[in-house]
Amino acid sequence: MPQMPFKSAPKVHARTASASLSAQAGNATLPANIILIVLVVLLLACGLVTVYAVTLTETEYSIVRQLAGVGIGIAVMVAFWFFDYRRFADLTVPLLVFDAVLILLPMVPGLGMEVNGAMSWIKLGPLSFQPSELAKPVTILAVASATARHQGAITKGADYLKLVGIILIPFVLLVREDLGTGLVILIVGFCILIVGGAAKRWIFSTLAIAVILVAALLGFNGVVSEWTGGSVQLIKPYQMSRLLVFIDQDNPTYADDAYNLNQAKIAVGSGEIVGKGWGNATQSSGGFLPESATDFIFCVFAEQFGFLGAFVLLGLYLALLAVALGIGLNSSDLFGSLVVTGIMGMWLFQIVENIGMDLGLMPITGIPLPFMSYGSSFMITNFICVGLLLSIWSRRGGAPKRSGKVG
Repeated sequence: MPQMPFKSAPKVHARTASASLSAQAGNATLPANIILIVLVVLLLACGLVTVYAVTLTETEYSIVRQLAGVGIGIAVMVAFWFFDYRRFADLTVPLLVFDAVLILLPMVPGLGMEVNGAMSWIKLGPLSFQPSELAKPVTILAVASATARHQGAITKGADYLKLVGIILIPFVLLVREDLGTGLVILIVGFCILIVGGAAKRWIFSTLAIAVILVAALLGFNGVVSEWTGGSVQLIKPYQMSRLLVFIDQDNPTYADDAYNLNQAKIAVGSGEIVGKGWGNATQSSGGFLPESATDFIFCVFAEQFGFLGAFVLLGLYLALLAVALGIGLNSSDLFGSLVVTGIMGMWLFQIVENIGMDLGLMPITGIPLPFMSYGSSFMITNFICVGLLLSIWSRRGGAPKRSGKVG
């Protein structure tokens, strides 16, 4: 992501800044970004129509639950829109602590619940929730808060390493149980660092080190697994299978994930140009396509509405990212611009990875598709991000809020 000439925040007298914040808080009826809202509504409509079609034949999914997630998400979105996002600018440490608490909640005995091999859910009576989803916007705010204090120029290696450490805290806590969310957070964090002024040589060096470490981990995991007869593995078998089936689809060891991938390709291809029509996604309704409302929701949509429908969906996503970019460029301060960068990075990576894995172009990681995939936790997270965008847009003409030193 190229660096953008964001404005740095000038020093503002405390009384002036306080008065400005009070004025902005009282001006909560500022017009919203109508185009953003329309795009979200259209994407949401595509998602609900597709999920409802899945629920007609797959009883494990509930359109009522999905609608409940949308309702809660809209309420949370409005709350974040009315709240002045700049109040998060000096909360790096509290945000990081809250981030860690969210990620570690499923580890609490009696509270955590394992889903699809990952202990990343909590269950409260009849309700279940994935707190790591909320860690995404919290991480965006934390990393943006810490990065913005360097005013667009991260010139010291120690400062860069401190910011990398802030990104690695939630990533390390997540990666064992939820590789997909961990990757999202890693991508988001480095998008913010790039736009926040980190030197290119540091970014490239970090990337090279990461590649070496991943290769070493994969090799070491194989050695440990062989020594222990498979009883001890640093990487969970389902995670390894999902990653390696991308490289070797014909290997019988990864037959289950290879089957999923092949069925996904069949579903997309069978939609042809105009699709089979709503409710006629035979791959999912026939039970051939697993996780049809979550990981492979794009396949169901493409099978029903064909290439033309998929093209329209991709156009809506492109427009959503373009509108978010405009909000970031018009932000009144660097912090707001970096928050937008994080949101854009999150959405872009999820879109590319989800659709790419459905087409066999990316490894299978279980990353959902924004506003489309089934899941209340994921839906609420997306609406939080929309609320932050609306808050930044509504206050784009306000006086920038001063940021202090990194906590």
